[in-house]
Amino acid sequence: MGMMTAMTGTEAWTVWACLMDIRTRLAAAGIESGEQEACWLMEHALGLSNLTQVLDRDRVLSTREAETVQALVARRVSREPLQYLLGTQEFCGIEFVVTPAVLIPRPETELLVEQVVRRISAEQAATVVDVCTGSGCIAVALAQRRPRLRMTATDISDAALTIGKNNACRQAVADRITWLEGDLMKPLAGRNLESSVDVIVSNPPYISEQDWAGLQPEVKEFEPRQALVAGPRGTERHEGLLSEATRYLVPGGALMMEMGAGQGPAVRQLIDAVGGYESVQVLCDAAGVERVVIVEFVGKSR
Repeated sequence: MGMMTAMTGTEAWTVWACLMDIRTRLAAAGIESGEQEACWLMEHALGLSNLTQVLDRDRVLSTREAETVQALVARRVSREPLQYLLGTQEFCGIEFVVTPAVLIPRPETELLVEQVVRRISAEQAATVVDVCTGSGCIAVALAQRRPRLRMTATDISDAALTIGKNNACRQAVADRITWLEGDLMKPLAGRNLESSVDVIVSNPPYISEQDWAGLQPEVKEFEPRQALVAGPRGTERHEGLLSEATRYLVPGGALMMEMGAGQGPAVRQLIDAVGGYESVQVLCDAAGVERVVIVEFVGKSR
């Protein structure tokens, strides 16, 4: 259905005809950036750069080439994320390997990296924990920018940690990040990190059960649900982070969390309810949405 009848009769698919067909199919599937994606899919499947696609536009594709491209296009038409098809996503200027085992890194999450870098100087041998690390994008980007950091990254998914380690190896920072499997900060227990962490950073799951149904197909049908859905309210993981961080942060240490659109008021209430934090700072992303909350730990009130 909808597949190209490659190399049938006297008709053969040229590079250009194939490209035009892909654009048409992506547009019909409701993919807005189909024109650009068609070029990327051709490049990934056949190794043809954008320039080559123009210069060799009249070259006839072999049956195998046509089938390779079409298999990839069929997956994209089914709304499988482009990043999973290409196997990579750029984040903080670094190319990260991504598979369906991990959330695809988003540009707004770069805010968290920027804030940690702003807080910790290049000379500082600070201790930083990245909770819900996923692809390892935050941990790896920080390790690259701050060579003296002592980084620990946690995730509940063993498959995600494997991807994270792979990305750390690709960027030559693997020896500077400790990877621990478990829920939130539970894997930190017994590792002599109590009251010694300078920054805890996290992009936790923050979609509510109710909002899950309305997500676009690329997200809902292909990205890992446990990396997205927090629970009925959507702020359950923020509450867990706020509670558990008090055990590990040094006085004056910071907890930095990403949050969903409109969750600012609920997260502020949680900060007040848990206690022990001050100087709440909320940062907006490029779209003007409240996206990152930063709090400083002052100590538990007795």
